[in-house]
Amino acid sequence: MHRSTSRILTTHAGSLPRPTALDDALEHRPADERAYAETLARSVADVVRKQVDLGIDVVNDGELGKSGWTAYVAERLSGFEPRPIQAGQTLLAAGQHRAMFAEFYDAATRQGALWYRPDSRLRTPSAPTQWVCTGPITYVGQAVLQQDIENFRAALAGLEVVEAFMPVAAPASVEPGRRNEHYPSDEAYVYALAEAMREEYEAIVQAGFLLQIDDAWITALWDRMLPDVDVEQYTRYCTLRIDALNHALRNIPEDRVRYHICWGSWHGPHATDIPMKEIVRLMLRVNAGAYLFEAANVRHEHEYHVWEDVPLPHGKLLVPGVVSHATNVLEHPELVAERIVRFALRVGKENVLAGTDCGLGGRVHPQLAWAKLGVLAEGARLATTTLRFA
Repeated sequence: MHRSTSRILTTHAGSLPRPTALDDALEHRPADERAYAETLARSVADVVRKQVDLGIDVVNDGELGKSGWTAYVAERLSGFEPRPIQAGQTLLAAGQHRAMFAEFYDAATRQGALWYRPDSRLRTPSAPTQWVCTGPITYVGQAVLQQDIENFRAALAGLEVVEAFMPVAAPASVEPGRRNEHYPSDEAYVYALAEAMREEYEAIVQAGFLLQIDDAWITALWDRMLPDVDVEQYTRYCTLRIDALNHALRNIPEDRVRYHICWGSWHGPHATDIPMKEIVRLMLRVNAGAYLFEAANVRHEHEYHVWEDVPLPHGKLLVPGVVSHATNVLEHPELVAERIVRFALRVGKENVLAGTDCGLGGRVHPQLAWAKLGVLAEGARLATTTLRFA
């Protein structure tokens, strides 16, 4: 995994804006599978080139081949069956902060202000569904995963990039919303999820890409469990799931793995987010070479001070978010540079890459998402000058 040895390298957290043409093709799939496949390949090529043109060094495929952050595993894991549920019973409708700020959430939900909705003209909402594990979990997504790998490889041809990565879901983030009715214990269930996802993890690394593990629920579930949990109990909950993830990563070198956490991507107050100081050692427990996390979000920007007390393990990298998905305000490049420098002064400039708080696709308008990546690159250039690379 490349380090910032001669300049601050840039990357991002994962999802990027989806072209309208791709969503249109997806809506008509599988009736016209060929049209969807061709549109997907073109879209991946476009999104990769845009990253390169904007100055992003470590790029991905924008996650365009997925139906959603963890929703994509529905077509890649066997052993589950869908069951209808009431809309108010979903995890996204739960949480202590939603009770604290009920008036805000009622208004924001009616206005569609919790998420960016790029186009609703043909998008008919599907009935809320809960997936229930009713049999042994196995990985069955080999074909669609290979399609993602081949599209990404073709898109990279002829382009100069430092590295390329593919994001996937962590077992702990696949688990929520998927009730277990088959395995005898939580531990058995989580390890079964991990063992199934292992096939996806290893295939990505074998294809020559960095593997990024996305694990937003490992932090966001804290709020969902309040007030019935304390930090010690939550640490035990997370430790089991991180150990299961490490089990799934056992055949992959640490320097091929990036681990990403965030506090969720909805545009809400986040007043009950668990502090970074309470989870940083859990994050570092993951056998990864780089750690990505929110550091531009105004609820967490101050937490760079954590690294004054917590030593970064030898050989590891930090990829703090220095532009945020949580605001339409376009960060000033000098502020981006300042955020980068804060971390560089605490853990060493060679150990820092500049990233984003979370994936930008579906969180802000596409024009702003791309502008934020441009500002990220410009801020990294300013930080490089400030840090006086030899």
